Parts: sequence; C-alpha cells; structure tokens
Amino acid sequence: MITIVGIQGMGNVRAGDNVGDLIVKAVRAQELTFRSGDILVVTQKILSKAEQRIVDLKSVQPSERALRVAEETGKDPRLVEVILTETSRVVRMKDGHLIVETWQGFVCANAGVDKSNVPEDETVTLLPVNPDDSANRIRERVKELTGSDIAVIVSDTFGRPWRIGQMNVAIGVSGMKPIRDYRGSYDMFGHQLRVTMMAVADELASAAELAMGKSDGIPAVLIRGYIYEKADGWAKDLIMPADSDLFR
Repeated sequence: MITIVGIQGMGNVRAGDNVGDLIVKAVRAQELTFRSGDILVVTQKILSKAEQRIVDLKSVQPSERALRVAEETGKDPRLVEVILTETSRVVRMKDGHLIVETWQGFVCANAGVDKSNVPEDETVTLLPVNPDDSANRIRERVKELTGSDIAVIVSDTFGRPWRIGQMNVAIGVSGMKPIRDYRGSYDMFGHQLRVTMMAVADELASAAELAMGKSDGIPAVLIRGYIYEKADGWAKDLIMPADSDLFR
C-alpha cells in the first residue's frame, strides 16, 4: 500500500530558515515518524523563500529588451526583466506565453518565476539555484535528526506542450533514481520493451500534489510504500536533450 500524507503546521517559511528542521518538527507535531525508504516531496516555493530567492519588483529596472518582450506578451516589464535574468534562452513567445530555458536547464513558462503563495503583492520567487543540492541538504538533515535514510524530491508546477493543464514535476532529487528504465525487459506477452523509461520522480511529485493543493498551506508530503531504486540520482537526468526534443 502506498500512502500520501500532507505535512501541516510549517507556517510561513522565511529567509534563512532551515527547511529540514522545520519539516522534522512538523512531522513530529503531527505524530508521524520518518522511516528509511520514505519519500519526502517538498515544494519549490518554500525552498525559494528559505534560500532568499525572492525579488521585489519595485526594485527592478526593466531593460530595453524586457520592454520589447513585455509589449509583445502583455506582461509587467519588471516581471519580464526578472524572467530574462533567469533565462539562458527564449524558446517561444506566443499569445502572451513566454517559454524559456532556465540556467538550470528546465524548459518552462516564465523561467519558474512565480507570484503565487507570496504575501507581498509585488514580490516574486525564483527557482532555487540548484534544486538537486537543495534536496540533498534536506535529506542529509532529516537523516541527521531522525536516523532515517529517505529520498527527497523538490517539486514545481509545469505545463505540458501536449496536454491541457499543469501538474507537479520533480526539479530536484536526492537519494533515488528519478527514472525507472524498462528497456530490455519484457511485457506480460513476451514483447521486449525498447523505449519505456518511466519518470517515477515526476509521478511521485504529481501524486504528492493531490495532498498539497495549491492553496491549502501544505508545502511538503510524506510518501510511504513506494519501492524506489536508491542511488545518487539527479533531476537533471529528466531533462530532454535539445537534439531529442520534438518541441524545440
């Protein structure tokens, strides 16, 4: 049986907070415990706050390029300036959408710059500089405090070019292989699988979102019962190489 439990009572995370400490404290207050083999899914937003990846738009001066892109997309020029700062390459601009490749290698809308779940009206959060490192720090802290060897996934909400709607995906991973590779194995009818690679870290991030909600104040989820392959995996393993990407 796989169980998915939202971790409540963490409050509003602030700059400089140790997210691992906050999660362990909240888990204990909820009368839960960590066990080795558990999976902890943490939203990007609380890490961005703790790691001071926050920008006040009132302090941003748009460049000429940002002004041009803002006019084409209908976005706030200050927001566009922040997005471009986090961008290595603009992939597509159309119908008000700005799809870019971030410095971390993710292809997503607005470079992950987000206004949601931030109390100040003109404040935005940025993606963690290295979400894999963020996941690893939490994993190490949980093990230090509880003795439990868990896997950690940092999640964020991405759109998909071939489906309507958004879903949570893994942008940071520690302690597990993010992909389960079935190539070379056989299906139930004896056919050899040649291309099947399941993005299990994305599946777990998406499952965790069912317990989080977008406005329920539950920034972390404990998943138990899923058997994963323990390894030094990275979320960057999930990024499609540009030469294989049919949408770039």
